[in-house]
Amino acid sequence: MERTNPSSTTASPAASSLPDLPEPGGLCAIHQPNLFPRLTTLAKLFAADYWIVLDDVQFTRRDYQHRARLGDLDEPDRQQWLTVPTHLPRGRQTLIRDALIGDPGLARRKTAGMLRQHYGASPHWPALAQALDPVLDAFGTGRTAAAAEISTRALLSLLGWQGKILVSSELPSRPGRSQRLTDLCAITGARAYVCGTGGMTYLDSAPFAAEGISVLPFQPPMTDVWPSGRSLSSLWALAALGPQEVADRVQLLASDFGLVVPAA
Repeated sequence: MERTNPSSTTASPAASSLPDLPEPGGLCAIHQPNLFPRLTTLAKLFAADYWIVLDDVQFTRRDYQHRARLGDLDEPDRQQWLTVPTHLPRGRQTLIRDALIGDPGLARRKTAGMLRQHYGASPHWPALAQALDPVLDAFGTGRTAAAAEISTRALLSLLGWQGKILVSSELPSRPGRSQRLTDLCAITGARAYVCGTGGMTYLDSAPFAAEGISVLPFQPPMTDVWPSGRSLSSLWALAALGPQEVADRVQLLASDFGLVVPAA
């Protein structure tokens, strides 16, 4: 599919200087940076060829941009919120990319302590802890979005994902929820948009159809680890089952949707 160039006022000044784009014809997922994302979110991103980090929309305190629900290793129904204290320089109008970590050093230590407290007894903890080191280092940037994005990168890497990551603030798009998502898919040459359950509740498919882009609903089943994966951070599954077992289940789910070719 030929890449299009959305005309009219863009949400980003980067229209004349695009980043390195993926090969056209891929599957695109668009999602805000989430801190240690839920398993269903991670599975959706894994199923896509590339993830566009939606960093230039409003920060929402009740979302997962600065917090994650941790399940106890042996009793996942026992849950606790891990929250990174976040300051919004422009109040409720602050964009995700501009949100600041309150006391990054203290937040890093508390995050490291909670992760070890919940999952340090897992036989998979050494591999998990090593993967999480760059996430803890990202607290030094002072930006909540950086820590959240890198946490997702780290977990996708544990699953062996080979996709590409782009950032919405570096790509031109027009206002309007569905129009913006369409523009981001179109400018990156996507053949299809992988849409999660939440997105399907508001998505208007007309702009996608006008660009010749398919919308692929991604709704994990209500069996196995997937019910808890709708609320718990994927850290629980990685610690309880191990990265390889989780990778196999995520791969199987993506192949069930026809989004990836099963491993030989």
